[in-house]
Amino acid sequence: MRYDNGGDLLVAVLRELGIDTVFGIVSVHNLPLVEAVDRELRFVPVRHEASAVNAADAYGRARGTLGCALTSTGTGAGNAAGSLIESLSAGSSVLHITGQVESEFLGSGRGFIHETKDQLGMLTAVSAYAASVPDAEQAGRILREAAHATLTAPGGPASVEWPIDLQYATQTDEPAELPAPAVPAPAASELAAAGALLASARRPLIWAGGGAVAARGELVRLLEATGAGLLTSNSGRGAVPEDHEQVIGNFATTPAVRALLADADVLLTIGTHFRSNETADYTLKLPGAHIQVDIDEAALGRVYPATHALHGDAAAALTGLLPHARPAESGWADRVAAVRTEVRATLHDSIGPQAAICDAIRAALPREAVVARDVTIPSSSWGNRLLEMYDPCDNVFPRGGGIGQGLGMGIGAALARPDTPTVVIAGDGGLAVHLGELLTLAQERPRLTLIVFNDGGYGVLRNMQDRYGERRSGVDLVTPDFELLARACGLPYLRIAAEEHAAPVLDEAVASGGPTLVEVDLTALGPMKNPFTPPVRIPGQ
Repeated sequence: MRYDNGGDLLVAVLRELGIDTVFGIVSVHNLPLVEAVDRELRFVPVRHEASAVNAADAYGRARGTLGCALTSTGTGAGNAAGSLIESLSAGSSVLHITGQVESEFLGSGRGFIHETKDQLGMLTAVSAYAASVPDAEQAGRILREAAHATLTAPGGPASVEWPIDLQYATQTDEPAELPAPAVPAPAASELAAAGALLASARRPLIWAGGGAVAARGELVRLLEATGAGLLTSNSGRGAVPEDHEQVIGNFATTPAVRALLADADVLLTIGTHFRSNETADYTLKLPGAHIQVDIDEAALGRVYPATHALHGDAAAALTGLLPHARPAESGWADRVAAVRTEVRATLHDSIGPQAAICDAIRAALPREAVVARDVTIPSSSWGNRLLEMYDPCDNVFPRGGGIGQGLGMGIGAALARPDTPTVVIAGDGGLAVHLGELLTLAQERPRLTLIVFNDGGYGVLRNMQDRYGERRSGVDLVTPDFELLARACGLPYLRIAAEEHAAPVLDEAVASGGPTLVEVDLTALGPMKNPFTPPVRIPGQ
């Protein structure tokens, strides 16, 4: 099949992939691609290349598929690199297509406009797959290879650089279906040995990470057959709805859960990589009898020893373990339920007036709604734990820990699911990183409520310096007048300055059906009972 140019070919491949929206910035080095996408699909002109990748990333997460970002070459591709690192950290599916200078000048080092040294090497370092289009006959094959790579576990972004002369050229392509991703299954002997250990459990616990979200039905059946309590990483939230009575959630390092882990006799972990911030820098103690399931073979036993390491697909592994499930001993389910209640009540109390906002968000949202969170105190303290999630596609946050990505991710998720509301939780410091995306929000007008927690700077680091140091450095920032800023961007504005404001303000914002900026004035609202500091160690403290 022949296409007039690379843009027409790209549209055809994106349609094969079920992608109807693309995020990016137009440039002289991607113009044919942007023009075709804008004509045939939906092109969203974000204000920074990093936001294009973040938005595409969250678009894929919110739909359970992949997203697409278009950037320019050189500086544009470099701007995208940080968000590609987030996708690589999360194992999310992003097809990133960037321009490149004309083939004739590629690699010449003569300073051609928008050229950078070894762009493909840079993309290879921050992507799960990276390739360059060598001619007009192979672009379609490379695009499909990239899509296949990003959709194959453990995932991560796929980057394709495309010289501008080859974008303008007539394309020759043979349509082809993507092969099904390879799905390894645990060996029968390994399953049998792990099953025997599971059958012996009287006080079992299960820990679900991001790798468990594709085995939700199997996980629920195993959970209920064993009577185990379910812990989750942040990535595993919603794999089982968090109002399920056996779900303890993302509370592994709390005193009550540490005590529960000490008394558990078997732990089954599924697709979690035991990140440092979720294991108190790896000081969290786990039961010695540990069955670990992961599709990434390198993850098995990497952080904690595994009695039985099952390399393979989570659904296949859990299906194989289910016949070995036995009910827990009498009283264990009551213990799990008591811990579930205790950790939530303790956190709810400790966050003081912010508890009213947490409660109001959940009350204002329907059960199916996206909650996108930037890295900020409200997210790290209660948004990642106390604010209930019922579906993993609703749980959008930067897993790599970088600030400033929340709004771009929220925009991508909101456009992926226009019929459901999206809420973004951000801090004033993180929002300032990509303040320009307020203009994208105003232009595209998705059903998105942006809640900005304004404490005049980087509150997490400020709390660390106040606790451990003698002075503040780099944490106090000038903050805009958010009401004037919203007005300048053509966005509705609401303010929360007291606990009693939370419910009516958030009800109004979510019900509006469009974008609204809600400022939480933390000075007026009042402090948490316990100032939040991040779960990192400082030598000598």
